[in-house]
Amino acid sequence: MAKTAILMAHSDLGSLQFSSFKDCLARRIISLSDFVVDSSNDSDSELDEFASFLALEAWPAFPTTLRQASYETRNTVPSPDDLSFENTPVAFGDTLVAYGLTSDYDESLEFLRKAVGDYIGLVCAPPPVWSSTRTKQCELCEREIPLTYHHLIPRATHAKVLKKNLHPESMLNSVAWLCRPCHTVVHHVANNDELAREYYTIELLQGREDIQKWRKYAAKQRYGVRRN
Repeated sequence: MAKTAILMAHSDLGSLQFSSFKDCLARRIISLSDFVVDSSNDSDSELDEFASFLALEAWPAFPTTLRQASYETRNTVPSPDDLSFENTPVAFGDTLVAYGLTSDYDESLEFLRKAVGDYIGLVCAPPPVWSSTRTKQCELCEREIPLTYHHLIPRATHAKVLKKNLHPESMLNSVAWLCRPCHTVVHHVANNDELAREYYTIELLQGREDIQKWRKYAAKQRYGVRRN
């Protein structure tokens, strides 16, 4: 690979795509009964290190379209069957053989091809229908009371968000399930533009100090009880 291409590949090691690829490798490793984790070590840690090593070996050899695959770019992502993996480092295949996961280098490349297929299916999958994400508890106060859905990226900002390329189109219908009091508070502490720009996940909302104070208060309130 050219030096510039290698540097670009290493620059996205913290991406969702790289993390997803590593997870796919880990699942493939677990599915092979011949893989034995040393019981003297932390098995979770060992699997993480092993999958990370393999991912780091294979990732730089992938074409950019594969490393940046997403639902939005799904039509430009090559099929695993169309990839040769000829630039895959020998260390990738030798490591799988040494651990007894594959019998030779060709079988190692087939293992990689299947993992890449899993990866493409994962990162190019359509976003979930918002109704399928429904929770039993409010995602802020954690009370089991009637819920509403809060568009994490307010619908009034969608056109602006797409024009400014703030978020991919697949994120536009992301929702959080909130009780009415929490839903009202969210729209009270930030306007639509701020919500779309800075608080577009439930985790970002939970990180606000005023929301944290509200959560502690709301969690102690009993739904349907009228105070005199």
